[in-house]
Amino acid sequence: MQLLHRFHCDISGIEPPERFNNPFYYSPHRLCMIAADEVRAFLLSDEAVAADAAKGKMMGVLVVRDSAGELGYLAAFSGLLAGCNRVDGFVPPVFDFLSPTGYFKMEEQEISAINVRINDIRKSEAYRNALSEVERVKECAAEAVDALADKYAANKEQRRKRRAESGVTAEEEYAMTRQSQFEKAELRRCRKFWMSTISEKEALLAVFDENISSLSDERKRRSFALQHWLFKQFKVLNARGEERCLLDIFTEKTGCMPPAGAGECAAPKLLQYAFSNSLEPLCMAEFWLGASPTGEVRRDGCFYGSCKSKCEPILSHMLQGLDVEENALEKGGDITSLEVLFEDNALIAVNKPSGVLSVPGIVGGTSVQQWLRDARHCNDIYVVHRLDMATSGVLVAAKSMEIYKEMQRLFASRDVCKEYIALLDGIPSKGEGVIELPLLSDYENRPRQKVDPVAGKEAVTRYRVLGTVEQGDRECALVLFEPITGRTHQLRVHAAHKCGLDTPIVGDALYGRVAERLMLHAASLEFVHPLSGERVKIAASVPF
Repeated sequence: MQLLHRFHCDISGIEPPERFNNPFYYSPHRLCMIAADEVRAFLLSDEAVAADAAKGKMMGVLVVRDSAGELGYLAAFSGLLAGCNRVDGFVPPVFDFLSPTGYFKMEEQEISAINVRINDIRKSEAYRNALSEVERVKECAAEAVDALADKYAANKEQRRKRRAESGVTAEEEYAMTRQSQFEKAELRRCRKFWMSTISEKEALLAVFDENISSLSDERKRRSFALQHWLFKQFKVLNARGEERCLLDIFTEKTGCMPPAGAGECAAPKLLQYAFSNSLEPLCMAEFWLGASPTGEVRRDGCFYGSCKSKCEPILSHMLQGLDVEENALEKGGDITSLEVLFEDNALIAVNKPSGVLSVPGIVGGTSVQQWLRDARHCNDIYVVHRLDMATSGVLVAAKSMEIYKEMQRLFASRDVCKEYIALLDGIPSKGEGVIELPLLSDYENRPRQKVDPVAGKEAVTRYRVLGTVEQGDRECALVLFEPITGRTHQLRVHAAHKCGLDTPIVGDALYGRVAERLMLHAASLEFVHPLSGERVKIAASVPF
């Protein structure tokens, strides 16, 4: 089946982008959105494939130009689809390791056979008998030694009482001493006997354990070697025609082996096929299809950036030679001025614009903290809390380390009342309530967070719907959020997750749909001033 798809609709009036979009942060180009719709329609035509995709699958499209100057698109899926890595209409894997007669599957079978041998040993009657015999003898030993020790302790107490009485003869004292010496020796002999007996039983068990350990070591060695081999076979091209294997890429970028599943995401598959077939990549988008995973926020039909842990090192190589947009998430916007909401000799509060960093980022960019230091010609100014780069509103900074620490204490003890206003991409089912969803960093997709009831940290939010707003053809809810805790992306995840409001904030590129900005605003902060002791409330008007 043809893998370079031509658009079914008329795209003659749509110009391709001038630069390739950054795969980690982007607004999907119109051509990508059309391609995604056509891929969805194509998937629905195959019941088996559609049923598997409906369970939840990341898909990808890449708009390309062929040698004749004609536009088309490629489609891909992450991982497997309907249990296969090759599906008609979708680009092939970078490396097909699932061939039943290939080295990977054959070696995988050998490793599986080792697992069977280990399980057979552990399930064998001889092993279970040896294990139970060790436990039985240990119990008998403990009972025997304890009983003898208790008996001799009682005898010792009797001797102590007799010695405390008058009239103890020399012969009687000699007899008691001899009895004490005998009992100590007898207790030592008893312990030695049982230790020897236990050792004999453990030696029989050790034969099995050594065999298991040897097989486990072999399994570990062969599994590592197989992963090493596999990632050397995953060889990816870049726009310059340069080829590198995943093992070398990750060793250089992270100093570690590639994580499981590296190279099997949609983005590397798409670019690899384009470079291998002389197709010019123009723009790319990845979108979620089907049900959301339990912990993550993935919404059917929404577009998402490529995963960090698996794809970032790979794409850093593959995109070389393309003119790629910068990642706006990593660099804040410029600041010409800031509205000062409050200032005294201890604190200064400003109205942070959307798109500006609270504190300096890894790759630079102007931040509120640096702007304040420059404006006040003072380096002893410290932002005491954080707002996401995309969030606007009240941001407080301290003018000394002492005040900074005191304000940090107030935030940590939850003595700061925070109010946020958000515009949601829809209407929640309930008008008010409390959301309690523990949050954990999604380490494979930073800075995203996920819900984890076991390992997640407590995250609690009160909310109340204030009214509705018409946004084009959609009705959106204006909501007041009062975060009780202050976890990263707390309000964004609590709004978007299916167990929260199931309604993402408008413009949330990570958990919803991209818009001109994230419609989340820190409207007010209220706290007891660390110096005056007076209650202070600082507010910033809502810009949307």
